[in-house]
Amino acid sequence: MKIEVNNSDIRLDVFLSETLDVSRSSVSKMIKNGEVLVNGKAVKGGYMISEDDIIEVNHEEELNDVLPEQMDLDIVYEDDDVIVVNKANGLVVHPAAGNFHGTLVNCLMYHSKLSDVNVQFRPGIVHRIDAYTTGLLMVAKNNKAHEFLAKQLADKTTYRKYIALVWGVINNDTGTIDAPIGRSKADRKKMAIDADGKDAVTHFKVLKRFKNASLIELKLETGRTHQIRVHMDYIGHPVVNDPVYGHRKLIDETGQCLHAKELGFVHPKTGKYMQFDSALPDEFLNILKQFEEE
Repeated sequence: MKIEVNNSDIRLDVFLSETLDVSRSSVSKMIKNGEVLVNGKAVKGGYMISEDDIIEVNHEEELNDVLPEQMDLDIVYEDDDVIVVNKANGLVVHPAAGNFHGTLVNCLMYHSKLSDVNVQFRPGIVHRIDAYTTGLLMVAKNNKAHEFLAKQLADKTTYRKYIALVWGVINNDTGTIDAPIGRSKADRKKMAIDADGKDAVTHFKVLKRFKNASLIELKLETGRTHQIRVHMDYIGHPVVNDPVYGHRKLIDETGQCLHAKELGFVHPKTGKYMQFDSALPDEFLNILKQFEEE
């Protein structure tokens, strides 16, 4: 498994422990057993990583636990190269250390053969959304398709539109948030605005205003971890029902009101542009109704 480095000047063992959500002792054991390589070489746990580093983890015992599982799957489109899936609320996209079952990848592995560009833990996964963010994801069924779709993401030519319900009334009809995002220094499981982080740009448009909230659409230029949630919190309008960002009262346990509604990309084989739409899930609609009735 190759791991994206989204921070620098942090010990390798600390970074892996936080990223994989496993104990430091488990990480230390993997490093000592030669199961962790940085730029193709074995290093010590105290190695200070940088954003240019390529980290590979090959932990065979855990990899064997990633198995196909039959679950409900909402497929919006499928052919020999691509699957577009509408991810349900609460569904984790791919396995990680300590969580190898019940993910979208487990389900996709049962349904179809997938690309192996991302090696063991993320077969087929070209991009991700959070467990409690719902909506559209593109999945690659072979490596050629995967590389083609991934390049579109890197070149910022994919179309992604989200719908979110955020706290507070946004006065401006439109806006752009251009603020770099990196790993939070106060809480390593969170992301934060950081001058040394990666560029992140989010465009938003107000669709409807309520007494205490705003319904907005968002378009992404970049795809940083938790980007919309961090950016909206940064401007004082955190996503409603977000259990991590914003420190606001939770309405229920269904997670943030954030939905990946539209997705567009050029097909890797036909070269034709394709665009898909998805309806807001019941969890989102139930909370939205409460604000509409205020």
